[in-house]
Amino acid sequence: MSTPRTPDDLAACIDIAMRRRPADTVIRGARLFDLATGELRQADIAVCGERIAAVGDGYEGVTTVDARGLTAVPGFVDAHCHIESSMLTPYAYERAALLHGTTAAVCDPHELANVCGTAAIEFFRASAAGMVMRLEVHASSCVPALPTEEAGAVLDAASLAPYAGKLALSEFMNVPGILGKDPDVLAKLAAFSDRPIDGHAPLLAGDGLNAICAAGVANDHECSSPEEVLAKLRAGMTVFLRAGSVGQDLPRLLPILSLTHADRLCLCTDDCNPADIASFGLIDAAIRTAIQGGCDPLAVYRAASLTPARHFGWQRRGLIAPGWAADIVLMPDLAECRPEIVFCRGIRVTEEAFAARPAQPSAAAFRDSIQAGPFTPADMVPPERPETVIGVTEGTLLTEAIPYEEAGLDDLATVCLIARHGKSRRIGRGLVRGMGLRRGALASSVGHDSHNLCVVGTEPESMAAAANALAACGGGFAVAVDGRTVGLLPLPLGGLLSDRPFEVVAHEAAVLRERTALLGSPLASPFHVLSFLPLPVIPAARVTLDGVVRC
Repeated sequence: MSTPRTPDDLAACIDIAMRRRPADTVIRGARLFDLATGELRQADIAVCGERIAAVGDGYEGVTTVDARGLTAVPGFVDAHCHIESSMLTPYAYERAALLHGTTAAVCDPHELANVCGTAAIEFFRASAAGMVMRLEVHASSCVPALPTEEAGAVLDAASLAPYAGKLALSEFMNVPGILGKDPDVLAKLAAFSDRPIDGHAPLLAGDGLNAICAAGVANDHECSSPEEVLAKLRAGMTVFLRAGSVGQDLPRLLPILSLTHADRLCLCTDDCNPADIASFGLIDAAIRTAIQGGCDPLAVYRAASLTPARHFGWQRRGLIAPGWAADIVLMPDLAECRPEIVFCRGIRVTEEAFAARPAQPSAAAFRDSIQAGPFTPADMVPPERPETVIGVTEGTLLTEAIPYEEAGLDDLATVCLIARHGKSRRIGRGLVRGMGLRRGALASSVGHDSHNLCVVGTEPESMAAAANALAACGGGFAVAVDGRTVGLLPLPLGGLLSDRPFEVVAHEAAVLRERTALLGSPLASPFHVLSFLPLPVIPAARVTLDGVVRC
């Protein structure tokens, strides 16, 4: 996560602190928000390489940045994210994240790993090595999410063994495997027990919660109520408060975000689409939500930087203080949290900083990942009287399991999950309520976590057209109506990532959202809602290749 310090580095920092030589950069006249004391005070920040050498008055630097009128806070840490949900490569994601003040992120590449196996982990690690921002890549623990799922790869304990002692283990979704003492599950947990193991346990309580914590699971980002957060804090967990495109849990959890709990709470995005990043931001948006919702700014900014750094064992990150990482965000107002100047690793974030990166690692191996099709309207016929209808609600990943007899006829759409990894030709079918489609169809090759093709619609002809469009372009999102495609966002890398810049992808995502709205959907992120319909590790009903199941 950082360059090891050398005697020369230490000597340079000492000389700058003692005013024997100028700093590499001095940030002059900022208001410093001290997360250790809660003070807001005027100070210069003297930077030496990747570190802060001194905080005080009158320091000189080779370069001086005038920060009068701006407030300085530590760079933000996204405690848990899947870069693939931004539809961007790591390099393209970095440009957007740094401009929004996220100077470090913990990344689980399990979306691409479900398609391509350990090649995905290696791609993200190679990308992280060349990035300006600090990207900590974790080993994807549950590929597929459950053994019953059909993904493009399987990562068992033997597959992950080379990463033990090097990486931490990402979100462990297979809670039944832990509670049932599955030998492969226990082997994974034991191999990575020297580092915090990320959790994923929505609504789990009581004996089950005790059991997964006893097995080494250290954190959770699936809480949907303050009571659930409190129960997990009592169990010794650190809890990540999620502010994502679909998983918008943070507003419901604001009552728990206080100074009393801030040393065990972190902010995360988990899954955030490019249109939302462009419109609202990332951790900066979560900070605005929390402060404007009445939370103490000191608690909020600790959860945005200091607490996640401490949780993951990162040394000297999350404060603006001598010897600490020179990850600094400057903004006019703490409550508004609109980053104006960002430093990461002591480097000011500019186009020149991005241009200095080495070439992005090749992603050519991830192309041509859709091994399915062509499709006909007959493939998209809904079941006649399913036992359970999936009910979706804006702002939460939780769904309802609605008995068919109680679902009614309004706002029902057909949902089909199509095997796309070439292992079978299965299609699971069901009904979903809450998508708001009055006509047409949506199709996505992003289908957490196995990423089979997921199609929802009211017209079999349009559903087939949307699915065929994705098969032809290598994956992505498609909108169809009256049997023809009217909107397409290609994601040719694993059916998950674009090979184009952030601005282009964000624009195309916004246009696609407008096309979707014409079909009647009131959802802010309909494709993100669609992409979570196949995820069987979150209650209460999901579509699988065997049809709709309760979970």
